[in-house]
Amino acid sequence: MRRTRNRNEQPRRPLPTQWRRARFRSARTVRPVHLVVAGTLLLASAVSTLCGERGDTFYRTVSDWGHGRGMSQVGAFENAQDGWLAQRILAHYYPGADLGAIAPTALRVRLMERDDSSLDTYADAGLRVAGRAVTPGQVAHLTPLPDGRASVVVTAGCAGEVLWQTATDDPWAYPLDTGPHRPAAEHLTLCGGPSYRGALGVAIEDGAIRTINQVDVEDYLLGVVPAEVQADWADEGGAEALQAQAIAARSYALAEHRYPYAQTCDTTECQMYPGTASEDPRASAAVAATAGAVLLRDGRILRSEYSAAPDGGAPADIQTFDVGPAPSELRTTAPEEPSKQTSVAESVIDAEYRRIGGARSAVGEPIGPQMILPQNAGIYRMYTNGVIVATPTLGARVVDFTTLLQLVPDPMGAQVAPSGTGAPPAGVVPVPPGGSGGVGVVPSTDSAPHAAVSPR
Repeated sequence: MRRTRNRNEQPRRPLPTQWRRARFRSARTVRPVHLVVAGTLLLASAVSTLCGERGDTFYRTVSDWGHGRGMSQVGAFENAQDGWLAQRILAHYYPGADLGAIAPTALRVRLMERDDSSLDTYADAGLRVAGRAVTPGQVAHLTPLPDGRASVVVTAGCAGEVLWQTATDDPWAYPLDTGPHRPAAEHLTLCGGPSYRGALGVAIEDGAIRTINQVDVEDYLLGVVPAEVQADWADEGGAEALQAQAIAARSYALAEHRYPYAQTCDTTECQMYPGTASEDPRASAAVAATAGAVLLRDGRILRSEYSAAPDGGAPADIQTFDVGPAPSELRTTAPEEPSKQTSVAESVIDAEYRRIGGARSAVGEPIGPQMILPQNAGIYRMYTNGVIVATPTLGARVVDFTTLLQLVPDPMGAQVAPSGTGAPPAGVVPVPPGGSGGVGVVPSTDSAPHAAVSPR
């Protein structure tokens, strides 16, 4: 459920200065329930019942600021200032929920701002794509294909010359090390955009391009918690509220299943997740303190909604909340690169050319690279006696030059790279093998990778 805010409402009692300045943001951080052994939170593999308000609590829905369902972030902060621990805060807002533990788990997040755009990414330490290294200073551009593969174009900088291109069955760009808690030089950065931990990939949904961040759930929370609540709550006596937020946010994300290709998204339609941009040590401490802790209902992860409702909010009827998988059903594999691929996938145009007989067919020999149709409608390649055009709806087919000129008025002058140079004309990038609608388009941007760092 979208967590909307009513900007006309005011909190019921004075809040710290920094929170008053940003009181209409959603809240941000939490710590774990306090079962500590030798300084470490003990999360029993068996489910532990949250004590407190169970059984005799009056349930109602608050709707005067935000949707009001579940934990009030403002109320959690005030309760923490009054000395409540995270466990008590959660027991108050989610009465009847149990506390469980999960193993390290990967999560896939749809990056909504990247809808309908190719994935253009780099890392200061370098990265890997299509089983090959992308060195510091180079950028990988991935565009999904209808068959689940992706085209890859690697350039010098975000908009520099094309260095190599291919197609791959694995539509993901991976950091040098896919494990959690990696240094900033290994984070994948979008050209002109934010950085992300974990891997970045592409998919197609109803013909539209989607970008996904596959990330360890604890790394994901490093971005979510300080985007949802104020990290400086920890300095105002609200550290326990930050921990409660971390547990609620972890549970909410893992209970989601919104898309075939991703569980959740990165906006207030789901939870705010700006990548690494808002990470804060105080929020990170809350995430670490609650590592693996989730809320359960009947053994399944609770989609623990929350909002910035004022007046402390009220306990929720958790029977009205959705639930997700049981902890044992989670995908515990890390965002790990598959075994290295050295073969290059055949493009749809090359496959059609081979099917009709190759150079011995009526179309003859190729006379140029695969190129982009106007409006990114598809791709084409010219041969001595004809053209093969490929689009997501029509597939690959042979057409004559007259048909091509109806689609591309000046293909020789405007679209075809100079023979033998491997370089495109200004503003045009050759389509890599396997291309389809929009494949191989390198964005026009002045953004460039950060200073190169030698890969490890």
